[in-house]
Amino acid sequence: MKRITLQTASAVMGLALSALSATAAADVKIGLLTTLTGPGSVLGQDQLDGFMLAVEQGGGKLGGVPVQIIKEDDQFKPEVGVQAARKLVQSDKVPIITGVVYSNVMLAVVRPVTSAGVFLVGSNAGPTNLAGKDCSPYFFSTSWNNTQRHEGSGEMANQMGFKKVYLLAPNYQAGKDAMAGFKRFFKGEIANEVFTQVNQPDYSVELAALAEAKPDAAYVFFPGGMGVNFIKQYRQAGLFGKIPLLSVDTIDGATLPALQKDALGAVTNVPYSPDLANAANQAFAAAFRQKYNREPSSYAAQSYDAAQLIGSALKKTDGKVDDKDALRRALEAADFASVRGEFRYQPNHFPVAGFFRADVEMTGGAGADGKVAFVNKGPIFPDLSKVSDQYAAQCVMK
Repeated sequence: MKRITLQTASAVMGLALSALSATAAADVKIGLLTTLTGPGSVLGQDQLDGFMLAVEQGGGKLGGVPVQIIKEDDQFKPEVGVQAARKLVQSDKVPIITGVVYSNVMLAVVRPVTSAGVFLVGSNAGPTNLAGKDCSPYFFSTSWNNTQRHEGSGEMANQMGFKKVYLLAPNYQAGKDAMAGFKRFFKGEIANEVFTQVNQPDYSVELAALAEAKPDAAYVFFPGGMGVNFIKQYRQAGLFGKIPLLSVDTIDGATLPALQKDALGAVTNVPYSPDLANAANQAFAAAFRQKYNREPSSYAAQSYDAAQLIGSALKKTDGKVDDKDALRRALEAADFASVRGEFRYQPNHFPVAGFFRADVEMTGGAGADGKVAFVNKGPIFPDLSKVSDQYAAQCVMK
C-alpha cells in the first residue's frame, strides 16, 4: 500500500512539475543586453532598472503576457556584446532583445541579432546608419538616432545666441555622430573639433586648449564616467563662468548624483526630464523614485518605454511571437503612452519625439535645503512636424 501511495504521490508531483514547466515555457523570453561592469555601468544599471520596473508593475508580465527576462552584460566591449547576443539568440532562443547603451556595441550586435529574425528594440544607442541605409524590419528604437540629439543641441545654441562654439567628444561612432549632428543645425562658427580617447581619465591638455581658444561656448558629449571626470576637471580649471558649457549625455540623471554642485550652470539637451507634465511620466517618475531612491535618467525612461512598447505589441499578438510580420506591425503601431509625451514611428523605426533644454540649477534655496537638479526650460523644437530625420529617405526595409 505504501508503494502505491508513493507512486501516486510521485505521479501527482510529476504532473505538477510538468504543468509548471509548461507554464514557464509559455513565458515570452526577452533578452536584456546592457553594460553592467566597467566605466559605463551606471548607465546600464539605469537601463536595466527602468525596464524591470515596468515588468514588476505588470506582475511579471508585459501587456498582460508573462515574460522571462534574461540579462546579459556586454562590459562596454563590442566582442563581448556579440558573444552575449549570440547566446541569447542561439542558446536562449529569445524572440526579442532590448537595451544596448553604447553605439560601438550596437554596431557589433545588430547584424547577428536581426539577421537571425530576432527583434532588437534599442533603448539608447542609435547609430545613424541604422536610421538610413542599414535599417531593418527587425530593428526598433525608443530613443533617437545619434545625430538627432545633437541637431537639437545645434538649434539650442542658436537660440542662446552663440556664434562660435568649441566641440569635444570621444573618438568612437557616437562621438563622430555628435559633431556631425551639431554642425547640421548650428548656424555659427566651429572654433575646433577635438576627439579624445574613449574612457580617457585626464582632460587637462584639452581644457587648456579650449581656454586658449576663447569660444562663446563649449559643446561636449562624454557619457557615463567620462562625463563625471570631464565636468569635475572643467570646474577645477575655472572654466564655468568663463565659457558656457552645453552638453548631451555628459550631465544627466545617471551622472548628476556624482557631480552635484560641480555641474551647476551647465545647459543640457535631454530627450527626457523627470518633470515632464504628462500622466505617463508623472506615474513613472514617482514609481522610480520610490523603488530606487533616485531620479530617473533618460536611460531609465527610454528603457521603460521599450518595455511598454514590447508589452503593447505582445498584447496585440496575444503573446504570439512566431508570426514575425504580425509582431512587427504591432511594434510599428507604438500603441502605448510614452513618458516623453508625443511618440510615433517614422518608416525607419526611429521615433518622432522631442528634445528639451534642461539647465542644472540649485532648487529649493541655496542653503541646506537646496538641491542640485535639472530645470526643464521647454522643448527645443515646439513643432515636431517641422523636424525631419535626414536619414529616413535612405531607409529601404528588406
